[in-house]
Amino acid sequence: MVSLLVLMTAYACGVIGSSSLFQHYVRVFIKDYGTPLTICFFTGFVHIGKMERVNLPTLPTSKSFNPTLDRGWIVDFWHLGVGDVFLALPFAAFLTILFYFDHNVSSLIAQGTEFPLRKPAGFHWDIFLLGITTGLAGLLGVPFPNGLIPQAPFHTTSLCVTRLKTDMNEEHKGKTETVLDYVVEQRVSNLAQGLLILGTMSGPLLAVLHLIPEAVLSGLFFVMGIQALEANGITKKMLFLANDRSHTPASDPLKRVERRAAVWVFLGIELLGFGATFAITQTIAAVGFPVFILLLIPVRTFLLPKYFTGEELSILDAPTASPFTMESVGGNYGVPGSTDVLPRVSEPPSDEEMTVDSPKKSSQAKGNYDESSVEGGENATLKRRSGVMTRDERGITFGPGDTEGDTIEMHGLP
Repeated sequence: MVSLLVLMTAYACGVIGSSSLFQHYVRVFIKDYGTPLTICFFTGFVHIGKMERVNLPTLPTSKSFNPTLDRGWIVDFWHLGVGDVFLALPFAAFLTILFYFDHNVSSLIAQGTEFPLRKPAGFHWDIFLLGITTGLAGLLGVPFPNGLIPQAPFHTTSLCVTRLKTDMNEEHKGKTETVLDYVVEQRVSNLAQGLLILGTMSGPLLAVLHLIPEAVLSGLFFVMGIQALEANGITKKMLFLANDRSHTPASDPLKRVERRAAVWVFLGIELLGFGATFAITQTIAAVGFPVFILLLIPVRTFLLPKYFTGEELSILDAPTASPFTMESVGGNYGVPGSTDVLPRVSEPPSDEEMTVDSPKKSSQAKGNYDESSVEGGENATLKRRSGVMTRDERGITFGPGDTEGDTIEMHGLP
């Protein structure tokens, strides 16, 4: 019961944060702090009234700054035999594959296209640090550091700065929507998070953690799981196929797939891959599940293009991160020119400013671009990001360094 109450309360906080209820700052507070406050409340809730008589198991803890087992901090690896070392090699290879996959996917999701990031990615540096921390974890005999793929974007989402935008269109005049302005990109919050985890090993905080019922933590995992499923591509495809076609929003990218059967086939392949990966984790060979994940790479590279068109794959298997993020790892596979910047004029003006005339209006933008790519048509957005231009679904985006004044209206950008 406690788990379900935690689930309903924390999930309701997320729903309220995305709704139009209350003032904007109230919604932001509920969305950011609703879940941790829920954990705090229900930790005390189990001690109210007759609930105190219920014997609920709590989070097990150990002595402060000591391993949970009765041993020293350093694992006595020097007592291992040579045979044990070679026996561990294949498992270490599987673990390396798992960590390479797990970390890169977590990083990509945390830097998804929905986040207007300015700073470039650091995949190689992250892998280097992961190797060092994994080695230290092995010596200390503590759990290896790894990313939680479904929860990867939660931290980035919490760092987003939003504002309310009022629609001045006559048809929807006065209607407001939340616009994501920018992400506070820094290392302080991650460092503080690590220090706080280290602080939980102290005696006073261990005593507090020991008060948290396991049922409350189970409810927290339910919340994270449901929130992750809502943003999952498989879930979105299933809902798209289950929805009445006449009630599917025109903005849904899956509506651009001409063959509905293509969505069914792609969804079936995804479910098959998930089923195989999950099935092996329930057996004694659970450590080998990264192999099934790796097998999906040649399937995507060589088999899927034989049935799906390039346009269908670009929608069904759209890149997780923007070209700006993927540029440091060679670009998005199968997307021609994904790392290419837009064409530049041969001799740009000294003030790096160019005026483009359209049949309806003229616009000015800092940066360099091909004048021939601008034609009459729909409005698009142009932003400056450190002089490097990349494309996205909204128009054209420059590299890091967005400012509000850099957003302009242009016509017919492809």
